[in-house]
Amino acid sequence: MTNSRVLISGAGIGGPALAFWLAERGLQVTVVERAEGLREAGYKVDVRGSATEVLRKMGLLAACQAADTGMRRITYVKSNGVPIAALPADLLMGRRGDDLEIMRWDLSRILHDATADRVEYVFGDAVDTLQDGPEGVDVTFEKGAPRRFDYVVGADGLHSATRRKVMGATPLSHLGAYISIYTVPNLLGLEREEVMYSRPGRLVFAYAMEPDQPARVGLTFASPLLDVDRRDVAGQKALVRAAFAGQGWKVPEFLDAMDDAPDFYFDSMSQVELPSWSAGRVALLGDAAHCPAPASGQGTSLALVGAYLLGRHLGTPGGFSAYERAMRPYAEKNLAFGRKMAKDMVPGGRLSIAFRNYGMRTLKYHPRKEQMIDRILAPMHEAANAIAI
Repeated sequence: MTNSRVLISGAGIGGPALAFWLAERGLQVTVVERAEGLREAGYKVDVRGSATEVLRKMGLLAACQAADTGMRRITYVKSNGVPIAALPADLLMGRRGDDLEIMRWDLSRILHDATADRVEYVFGDAVDTLQDGPEGVDVTFEKGAPRRFDYVVGADGLHSATRRKVMGATPLSHLGAYISIYTVPNLLGLEREEVMYSRPGRLVFAYAMEPDQPARVGLTFASPLLDVDRRDVAGQKALVRAAFAGQGWKVPEFLDAMDDAPDFYFDSMSQVELPSWSAGRVALLGDAAHCPAPASGQGTSLALVGAYLLGRHLGTPGGFSAYERAMRPYAEKNLAFGRKMAKDMVPGGRLSIAFRNYGMRTLKYHPRKEQMIDRILAPMHEAANAIAI
């Protein structure tokens, strides 16, 4: 196996994490990434439960903890900006033990740096065609010369090109909402604080680490599946503007900042559900195989755990089947949690928002608030720890 050549498509989280484990076994690993370098855009992500144990086994937990966002407070506001409630972030987010929150690019950089001296990274290129055969997978690239690999892994996200090439078009499971995230000026002077603002069918959140640094704003809105061209950024921005027109608070300023944002992101809240995560010598990892949707907060953890398991089994007899048997119950538990959270992430009508706001306003006075939050977040902790590492 030490002479086996493995191509991984995608240098986000799952790809470099898998490269780490394969390199540990002495395999020859190439990671190809369409972007010209590590993507510096993104948002904060959670690493919970079993995934923190993966980072510990990699020897990277301390580095990730050092890069933790250190968010201290979550504040709910009215349309005039007056706070409804301000609560400790760790309480509301339900972090326990070694759970951490980290900016996506920080985690990507840590994983890349831990593998860069043992793994070939090819930036600014992408897979064009895959031809699976008895001697290996013949791969052509958009720019580079053709090469043959023993195995190929698609770690290329929700809209995986690898998945499409080997399994055909796969309809996504739309969860009834869309989300946009991008960088804006830190108009609120936020410092390790996240601010939440709810309107019927819409949620706006903004957070920043330091008052002199840019903030990230997120806008989610309920909607049936729309006919959206993923390449039409102007059309996506028009949808966001239409959905949030006249919504009050700082929303007009956030919308005005959209065109200058270097990292505009827009997508549906969708899941990937497949009967199999492999075909021949090609396998899928992370969101490409089983995206739980952003509402779950578990996509990063799934990618890390999946990389650990696939890294152990790839190239062994029945390896892809063993990887799937070990990973599927954990993935399905987290997909179920993602479906539940998608309903909670986008607010309902005015009455449900008023009820939620009352709960937030009175929670800090409750003598057993920790126990109350633990009961509410029990499904999240169960999903995060649904596999033993």
